Amino acid sequence: MLNRDIAEVLVSRDEINSMVKQLGHALTEDYKSKNPLVIGLLKGCIPFISDLLKELDFILEIDFMDVSSYHGGLQSTGDIKIIKDLSTPVKGRHVLIAEDIVDSGRTIQAIRALLLYRGALSVKVVTLLDKPKGRVVELQPDYIGTTIPDAFVVGYGLDYQERYRNLPYVGTLKPSVYASTEE
Repeated sequence: MLNRDIAEVLVSRDEINSMVKQLGHALTEDYKSKNPLVIGLLKGCIPFISDLLKELDFILEIDFMDVSSYHGGLQSTGDIKIIKDLSTPVKGRHVLIAEDIVDSGRTIQAIRALLLYRGALSVKVVTLLDKPKGRVVELQPDYIGTTIPDAFVVGYGLDYQERYRNLPYVGTLKPSVYASTEE
């Protein structure tokens, strides 16, 4: 049913699985002796962090933040709102932010600055998708699954008005979907 709204699949389920395995291997090498705190940014990170954690072969802790900058639209508003903060202290910890997509970079930049202010030893970012053409701040994720074009995407945690997160791939929506939800 959801597939009928997709104009194009940009990253297939198989490609996602392969990227997650590669990222897991690289992170295992880099974090095997650091006991990091892995932070997922809700809600979009859920499929990615769930699959990524299975590929990490080191001691870690996880926590989540719910941070919003889209507020239901197609582009980041630039207004970063923390809806749910961490319950785990970051002071003296290596922190790894697991994000579904890095687009404008505003959210990650703000969260990274906050975590460093709170005393994190290091803050790195692993993202499944990087969209550098959408960047409005100077930011480079540390671990990237793949780079995508400057298009609004859904699936594998990414949504349009809270819909399409459960697609097993990443794709673009047909223009008719936007028209039908604006009415």
